[in-house]
Amino acid sequence: MNNWLKGKTAIVIGERDGVQGPSIATCLEAAGATVVYAVTECFV
Repeated sequence: MNNWLKGKTAIVIGERDGVQGPSIATCLEAAGATVVYAVTECFV
């Protein structure tokens, strides 16, 4: 597996009606990134 996210820092903005922030953050952390902020917003 290529660890191109290992050691990277991420800020995650998810969408309420789409993919939520914590779900994206979990995927990024599993790929080796460090998530410093994760939020789910409603874009209306």
